[in-house]
Amino acid sequence: MSPVYYDNTFDRLNEAYENSKIRSKRVCIVGDTNTAPLYAEAVEKAINSHFDEVFIFTFKAGEEHKNLGSIEELYAFLLEHHFDRHDSLLALGGGVVGDMTGFAAATYKRGISFVQVPTTLLAMVDSSIGGKTGVDFMGYKNMVGAFHMPEFVYENPSVLRTLDDDQFASGMGEVLKSALLGDEEFFEWILDNMDGIIEHEPETILEMVRRTADIKLSIVERDPTEKGERALLNLGHTIGHAIEKYMNFNMSHGKCVALGCIAAAAISEKRGFLGTDELFEIRDMCVAFDLPMFADGINNDEILRITKEDKKMAAGKIRFILLDRIGHAFICDDLTDEDLLAGIKFINGDEISYED
Repeated sequence: MSPVYYDNTFDRLNEAYENSKIRSKRVCIVGDTNTAPLYAEAVEKAINSHFDEVFIFTFKAGEEHKNLGSIEELYAFLLEHHFDRHDSLLALGGGVVGDMTGFAAATYKRGISFVQVPTTLLAMVDSSIGGKTGVDFMGYKNMVGAFHMPEFVYENPSVLRTLDDDQFASGMGEVLKSALLGDEEFFEWILDNMDGIIEHEPETILEMVRRTADIKLSIVERDPTEKGERALLNLGHTIGHAIEKYMNFNMSHGKCVALGCIAAAAISEKRGFLGTDELFEIRDMCVAFDLPMFADGINNDEILRITKEDKKMAAGKIRFILLDRIGHAFICDDLTDEDLLAGIKFINGDEISYED
């Protein structure tokens, strides 16, 4: 499993390289038009002593550029600068940059090494960990991808001071998801430290990032290629991805995941696995961190249709993640359309009673 470093500076980045297996003398820092101007110079300075040559490549920022066309531009840059299989990449950015850089590293000359230096809360707690890489294709998220582990992940939460409120809230969607699926004590810690999180207190944020990442790390280590337990990390993602596509990606990923978690909790309550009080505690927790409770105005049947096109379908059945209590999730493969619609309707603002 890839080691993860935590520090509120870039000072240990060179140490991380020295401790890694990367012995190449050339690296390409891959950022986007948001992150490269902010951090590429500082990262280049931190790693200069480890490399003879440091190059910088910049994608256009935004989910709409997470496609094979952008990957081709990176391939061309690497070829132009004679990168070979012994050279490496450094992903400097949020989930889009990390996913694309990882995918390019997995496929360029049949695979080169890379590292993740995430710059958004969402990337720190989710996409930078676990080796999933990919690009969107024909409107479907991460439909083309590969598993390719970074040599290490370097997390510097101090960069989150430049993150806007919407993106921070998006990251909190994944933080809450992680607590819901795997750590009730952490869920309570979030409640107890709500003020510090909202005020972005450095040590509180560092601890939150570490604890969230540890949940994913422990699961991925046991199931690196998603043959079983790792599917639990998809809590909130099936309906969440459907909402994201329905909204034409105009709602952030983490906010869609939060809505998906509420829908999953509603289905869990309807099936008798989760208490009604827990359902509303989960929903209300989202509000505290500027996450939506409702996706007003969505077309329920259309969300259901998109949900059933999810890549997690197997043999005509959808593998859905439900909760039997806060802090514990399980895989369910026998949901009916009625079950799914109940969850979708709940986040659409329909006042449905879930009591028998």
